[in-house]
Amino acid sequence: MELAFLSATEQAALVRRREVSSSELVELYLERITRLDPELNAFVTVCAEEAREEARAADETPSDAPFHGVPIGLKDLTATKGVRTTLSSRAYADFVPPFDSAVARRLREAGFVLVGKTNTPEFGTTAFTESELNGSTRNPWDPTRTPGGSSGGAAVALAAGLLPVAQGSDGGGSIRIPASCCGVFGLKPARGRVSAAPFGALEGLSTGGPLTRSVEDAAAVLDVLEGYEYGDPYWAPPPERPFVAEVGVDPGRLRVAATATPPIDTPVEAACSDALAAAGELLAELGHDVREATPPWRDPDLIHTFLTIWQVGPALDPIEDLSLLTPLNRELVESAHSTSAAEYGRAVARLQALARRVVAFWEDVDVVLTPTLALPPVPIGWQETPGGATEQLLRNAAFTPFTAIVNLTGQPAMSLPLHWTDEGLPVGVQAIGPPAGEALLLRLAAQVEEARPWRGCRPPVA
Repeated sequence: MELAFLSATEQAALVRRREVSSSELVELYLERITRLDPELNAFVTVCAEEAREEARAADETPSDAPFHGVPIGLKDLTATKGVRTTLSSRAYADFVPPFDSAVARRLREAGFVLVGKTNTPEFGTTAFTESELNGSTRNPWDPTRTPGGSSGGAAVALAAGLLPVAQGSDGGGSIRIPASCCGVFGLKPARGRVSAAPFGALEGLSTGGPLTRSVEDAAAVLDVLEGYEYGDPYWAPPPERPFVAEVGVDPGRLRVAATATPPIDTPVEAACSDALAAAGELLAELGHDVREATPPWRDPDLIHTFLTIWQVGPALDPIEDLSLLTPLNRELVESAHSTSAAEYGRAVARLQALARRVVAFWEDVDVVLTPTLALPPVPIGWQETPGGATEQLLRNAAFTPFTAIVNLTGQPAMSLPLHWTDEGLPVGVQAIGPPAGEALLLRLAAQVEEARPWRGCRPPVA
């Protein structure tokens, strides 16, 4: 396979054996970014000279770090010491953090070379990587369409071969959503598996995680990212063994519930339900017990209760001049300021009660299979509505009804790139595991990857 499309694990092995240098890998991706990214707009910042310097140092000093000398991109919501981190907001257009977040620090310690920061919407509030400051990221399968999710820049860079691996974050599906739209593998870890340090985690909704070409890469990157940091309000139990050791292990005969019924009342397009049906047939062929069943996740007030909490996210930034924000985030901040502590507390309590009910469904199943999204990739600008913040976020929810519920429950989930429409657009299938069940998901994902390999599927803009 062409060097640019090798997995990060494969590239790390080549660097260790001195068959390729870190400098060669960095130059390869910088050339591809220069040539292809003007059409895609996956990157906000490219750290060319810094990456070259890090690569030269990696070549001069071998290391047993698992990803020594391998390039990576970090989402522009991830604080990176000495590298501009805009949060895709005009309020932070020139912000250069004096520290690394725990995620950035752990990735650097694993030997990764930072090539650049990938695009995201302002504060990651929406399910579309469209930014007033940094522009819209375009899907390499069809540049008129969105890559979806707030980690869209990361998924596009990976799918188009501008990076061998990328880091994302997922507060309502924003690793799984662009993974589905871009035809790559996306894993949302369990709540508390990956620390948000030094920041807080809004009711534990958001977590960092990998976007990768292979299941092995996702497991190996999760091994780098996982673990407690002092003061974390949530943490998952340590794995019994490294996650990468789960790849290739027989998952056994799993009890799989398949459903195309989302937690909210919204239609699911045929391409997405067809993807689910095909995945269910594949799992049955692999020996799993697949049946139709839906978790008890319907609640008439779900969206509005969720938005009572979600609106607080952009209000946490100490920005005095709200005119610097997008109209959406400005309206959310104003709404958050007018919401009482009692209203917020009631919303948290209602969602926690719903989460308990939903998670109990896993007493009788091992995995729940759903479409990742209700629609294939939509045109750029599709989310825009004249009705203000609530209407825009309701439109977001109509695109992504299956993902945010897993952020609410804190369970791990993944998007598998198993289906393409007649027009050649990727459509993912989501698998939701039990609490702290990443090991089970990785075993299943590796089995599916072996049965239906996806790494050879490349977009036209690649």
